[in-house]
Amino acid sequence: MTQNPPLTEGVYYILISLYEPRHGYGIIQLTEQITNGRVKLGAGTIYGAIKSLLDKGWIKPVDDDGRKKEYIITSLGKEILENEILRLKELYENGIRITGGDYNG
Repeated sequence: MTQNPPLTEGVYYILISLYEPRHGYGIIQLTEQITNGRVKLGAGTIYGAIKSLLDKGWIKPVDDDGRKKEYIITSLGKEILENEILRLKELYENGIRITGGDYNG
């Protein structure tokens, strides 16, 4: 597994949102929907992150048809995201194993 710094929650949701082509507002909407409103990404956050993710090669633009620009995750972005999911799974499993899952969450 490649070592990468942990993803921020915002970047994590942007990457999973882009398994299908989406524009910035679509990312915002999907993130709010799948987190039941807990995570609200602002336009500034989205567009700054999109620029950074484009520069890293984790996402790429989809052919522009004159409407809002859409993006999709790249193979490298999928690899980064899959590594993060494995890291989060390890955190979760270790937490359950050590605590016995004895919590009120």
